[in-house]
Amino acid sequence: MSDTGGRDPLGPLRPGDRVAVVAPSGPAPAGQLDRATALLRSWQLAPVVFPSAAVIAPGSGVDGRSRPLGHYLAGPDARRAEDLQTAWCDPGIAGIFCLRGGYGSIRVLDLLDREAFAAAAPKPLYGSSDITGIHEWLHDHLGVASWFTPMVGTASLLDDEVAARQLRDAVLTPYRGRVWRSDAAVTLVPGRATGTLIGGNLSLLAMTVGARRRPPVDHTGAVVLLEDVNEDTYRVDGYLQALLRSGWFDGIAAVVLGSWHRCGPVDEIHDLVVELLGPLGVPIVGELGFGHGPGAASLPLGVSANVLADDSPQLALASP
Repeated sequence: MSDTGGRDPLGPLRPGDRVAVVAPSGPAPAGQLDRATALLRSWQLAPVVFPSAAVIAPGSGVDGRSRPLGHYLAGPDARRAEDLQTAWCDPGIAGIFCLRGGYGSIRVLDLLDREAFAAAAPKPLYGSSDITGIHEWLHDHLGVASWFTPMVGTASLLDDEVAARQLRDAVLTPYRGRVWRSDAAVTLVPGRATGTLIGGNLSLLAMTVGARRRPPVDHTGAVVLLEDVNEDTYRVDGYLQALLRSGWFDGIAAVVLGSWHRCGPVDEIHDLVVELLGPLGVPIVGELGFGHGPGAASLPLGVSANVLADDSPQLALASP
């Protein structure tokens, strides 16, 4: 059994490390769990499948394991929260892979034991989309960094060689000094900034605004990452309005946008972001390659990064 004490919460992981596969949100289609664990084993990791990850999505052609109620969840809230907490607190687990997103992380946040999490050694947690709620909880309650990455139980990762390679790099190689660029990247508001990376999926960030048990939010000096999927422009507008009206964006240093896969037209989304966030007077970069689109990048949250918004936009991790 590996001992994770004293490791960097962003890794890298080592050959032979035991890693948890959990599903804090929705269930994966039949066959995706097997493909996910095979991928992790090909990276010389030893996956440990928790009960939530073994729940199969309805309509997958497999009987007896999907839930007739709450079919969009990978089991009861208490079970999903317990799996996540057990994996985090087990010193023999070196990292945690969230199988897929969908919906459901917001239902487990108030079931997590902050003291138990704080007493355990931090470890890398990988996921995106709905897992934004968990990334945000780790940052707000524990000040712990984590990885915003495509999820191992989804076709968008398993059938995308570029995304899989970038996730592998995030998992197995040192992250310091890394730079992210994209051929599609565009400067929407020019400038330079340095700050701690926060954010993720826009709709999830809007869902957690005003939570009673959440510590006071202070995003002064933060570099905000935003992306989403399957959202019409008016809904993106509404999520941004909710965050703006709550003061969520107060004092931020920059905004970096990822993909808006199957959302409103990307130019329309960019125009909306400039209209609403441009008055903040901070650099804004669009289409930097993370999120739900093809070849999705894997980025760390909770670490300092430099934003360059000019003719060749980029995001670079700041020197430690």
